[in-house]
Amino acid sequence: MRLTERVYSVLLVSNSEKFNTAFQEMLSPARYQPVRIAASASEAKRCTAERDYDFIVINLPLPDEAGTRFAIDCCRSHSAVVLVFVKSEIFPEIYDRVAEHGIFALAKPTSRSALSQGLSWMISARERLRLLERRTLSIEERMEEIRIINRAKCLLISQEHMEEPAAHHYIERLAMDHCISKRDAAQNIINTYG
Repeated sequence: MRLTERVYSVLLVSNSEKFNTAFQEMLSPARYQPVRIAASASEAKRCTAERDYDFIVINLPLPDEAGTRFAIDCCRSHSAVVLVFVKSEIFPEIYDRVAEHGIFALAKPTSRSALSQGLSWMISARERLRLLERRTLSIEERMEEIRIINRAKCLLISQEHMEEPAAHHYIERLAMDHCISKRDAAQNIINTYG
């Protein structure tokens, strides 16, 4: 899928109708959907428990908390890219607190062009996270395959009194003879002896 065709989900956490309206006007429905609005951190926590979002945009402060802790928690526990909007007079302090966690920050008031550029950065960051997620998943899948094969080898060693190289060769041969993966061959052995 080309980048221009990708659609991003957005959670907007803000208690300001004016901000919500202005921000939503920047989001093309063809590119950003669904767009969900939460008026507080507690409501946003319920939203993130229900589903994952590509982007979480937080207009600080929130009515039930400052919002920086929520932003940091989102970066730690979700694969979302987080952007906080902060009053310009406290921007340096908040930026220092959130930047080390990979959170984007913009001082408000901000221009449409700065917001547009911020959304572009968020897209780039989300795509990088997506790539890392795929790599992590393939590593985890490979580790699981190794565990299954090793378990099958152990069963062959204990049940058939094979040496480790012979057990490994047996699994490879079984996979080739039946035109299946080594993982499936190992799983068949586990099902037989386990």
